[in-house]
Amino acid sequence: MNFKKNIMLFAAIISMFLMLLFIIFGENGLTDLYRLKAKRDRIVKQTGELTKKNLSLYREIERLKNDPKYLENVARKELGVIGKDEVIIKVKKRKR
Repeated sequence: MNFKKNIMLFAAIISMFLMLLFIIFGENGLTDLYRLKAKRDRIVKQTGELTKKNLSLYREIERLKNDPKYLENVARKELGVIGKDEVIIKVKKRKR
């Protein structure tokens, strides 16, 4: 009788240990949960960064549509546009 109890106890311990391993390492286990949480955190961070960039671009579009001074400034810097009465003077540096 005592031998049977020991075998049953051993079988119960082994099955509990196997269940614990399955919970930790099995499909949809704790390791997958931690991996998915890390992935979610990365996606949330990327979403925040993209939202900020999108808002910045929206504001720039609105300024380009509605602010002639800003549009002129951008045209001068990025396209090299000059005004009607302006003259470009290029100065060469002297060699010493």
